Amino acid sequence: MNHRAKGGAQAGLFGETPNAGRTGLRHSIRVVGGNIRSSGRLSTKKEPVLVRDSLSVIQRGQAWHIVSEDYSYKSEAYYHILSHELAGEPVCPSSRAVLDAFVVPVCLERAQNAGIPVADWGISQGYVPLPAVLYGLNYFATASDYAIVRDNGQAQDVVRHITNRGKYPFCYQKISDSAEVVTCTAVFGRTAGKCAAVDRYAEKIYDLFSIPLVRLVMVHSGNAYRLSSLAPMRYTHLSEEERGILCAFRDHQEFL
Repeated sequence: MNHRAKGGAQAGLFGETPNAGRTGLRHSIRVVGGNIRSSGRLSTKKEPVLVRDSLSVIQRGQAWHIVSEDYSYKSEAYYHILSHELAGEPVCPSSRAVLDAFVVPVCLERAQNAGIPVADWGISQGYVPLPAVLYGLNYFATASDYAIVRDNGQAQDVVRHITNRGKYPFCYQKISDSAEVVTCTAVFGRTAGKCAAVDRYAEKIYDLFSIPLVRLVMVHSGNAYRLSSLAPMRYTHLSEEERGILCAFRDHQEFL
């Protein structure tokens, strides 16, 4: 489903929906004189546009869109998503989407099934093809923490670390000798600057997972790009153009 419909009302710069407290979230929201005011870490219109750890809740069309730096399980964004789902309200991303998107093998399987080119991958307890990109699969692992290994000594050190000395499996992605790993930011499925080369992939990934703000980790070889993983994106790492795209979506501006 494509959630790019323009228009709709906005819940506030970084405010919450009027019934956000229904699941016991610690932010209290009230409307005073037409402005949304909040307690806790949700920022208001008088505060900076992008505040670290803040949430943005935007209504576009019929769906609520949760913009956050962290969608991990049991995070504030995750509980906000759940609150909308429990109320029967359309929300993007869904709780399933954020759980699937940041587990590398699940993300790649879903992406491949949707026709998105992905890196060749496997799950192992010790075997590593070289060169390769490695990801941990333990409970605390994140897709932001990947390692590129090109020799056996380096691979052994990384595997020892990401498996906690063999207690957990890991994900490997075989790459060519000339391949490089690049990262790009996608804002509502759009990219900027040097990342324009992967814009069509960013759009497909957004159609699949509907995550408003995400980092794409791509394996680049020749003229081809393949998805390696999806990772959270910090506001402080956004370029000026990327911040402009995010603010334009927030303010419901038109894109030419």
